[in-house]
Amino acid sequence: MKIFTGRVVSKKMEKTATVVVERVMIHPIYKKRYKKTKRYHVHDELGAKVGDKVIFVPSKPISKLKRWKITEIVKDKKKKVKGK
Repeated sequence: MKIFTGRVVSKKMEKTATVVVERVMIHPIYKKRYKKTKRYHVHDELGAKVGDKVIFVPSKPISKLKRWKITEIVKDKKKKVKGK
């Protein structure tokens, strides 16, 4: 079973979150590091917010694009509070 960790970037749908997974790859010839990103439409019943770090796993197809389900919210985004 594949387990992915990603960051929620959109929560405009009711029970769906768009999660971005970033991977660091190394070019085979030039040995330079670069980032590859992929977006997943994930079923969300836990109430994740934009900026949260989540863990998600595959599930049975829920809709045309959703085949993933959030299992855990790892870290909530930290809100900065301005002090006087």
